[in-house]
Amino acid sequence: MPFFSLIIPVYNGAAHLPTCLQAVQASSFTDWELIVVDDGSTDDSAVIAQQLGARVLLTNGRYGPAAARNLGAREANGRYLFFTDSDCQIHLDTLQQAANILCENSDLAALIGTYDDTPAAPNFLSQYKNLFHHFIHQTSQPGARTFWTGCGAIKREVFLRLGGFDARRYPRPSVEDIELGYRLVEQGDKIRLVATVQVKHLKQWQWHTLLRSDIFDRAIPWAQLLREQGTMTADLNLQWPHRVSALVVLLLLVTVAAMPLYSWSYLLIVIWIVILLGLNWKLYHFFNKQRGLFFTMRAILWHWFYYFYSSVAFILGSMLAQRRK
Repeated sequence: MPFFSLIIPVYNGAAHLPTCLQAVQASSFTDWELIVVDDGSTDDSAVIAQQLGARVLLTNGRYGPAAARNLGAREANGRYLFFTDSDCQIHLDTLQQAANILCENSDLAALIGTYDDTPAAPNFLSQYKNLFHHFIHQTSQPGARTFWTGCGAIKREVFLRLGGFDARRYPRPSVEDIELGYRLVEQGDKIRLVATVQVKHLKQWQWHTLLRSDIFDRAIPWAQLLREQGTMTADLNLQWPHRVSALVVLLLLVTVAAMPLYSWSYLLIVIWIVILLGLNWKLYHFFNKQRGLFFTMRAILWHWFYYFYSSVAFILGSMLAQRRK
């Protein structure tokens, strides 16, 4: 019985899969088995995985990463399941650090890590998206309520007892890991966010793929899930500064629309901007330290746009959840 069963779902991931699997093979921690679940790829993903030492499982169709991970978990032999993505590259010590934490804290059912601060894709949106994710995880409380499959480990027996990911509800990449985390915590188990357990994200984001993912795969289904849960824990992206910032962005847009009618709206716009800068000062300081002033100015504008479309999507998701009742 290996300590970790690494489970990596893949669909047409031949571009990044070699880097992903070579990093696993180079890990300083060696007590693991490697399982790649091919979810109906039409490229050479399965062949690449086999050549690089993985045990390859096939879903024989396109069922989504939740179903692929469930298949891998059922066939795994490890004490813990370690999930990552085919476009992620673990560090040399990622598995070792995770194993140390789990061995020292036998009461932990799961842990999650974070993206590092050096994403591979050089374009602005990829840098912004991953640095934002890194900052959120680095500054959040260790006691987490959500799971994360980009870099997360969970006791196999706990995962199977929970029934795994809800593949029927989430047939494409969505909030299946968040939903699993909620179920895990509800039954009294613990998840820890360990900021030093990191992976490098290799994916290149474009504006249309980012918006589609943030709105349709994250914000709307997450809002529906929270509405069903009947609670909104101040965790990760739901911390109170983010909630207030989303409201202020909406107020800013309303005030801008009122500019032709009310002269005092100019002063109010300045007030809203100052509030937004104050609420997010630590993030913007982090952007400036990592990538400089020009990057930070662009990131601020996109960050406010993120608050806008996330708020609209969240409201829509809540409405959809209400209609289901």
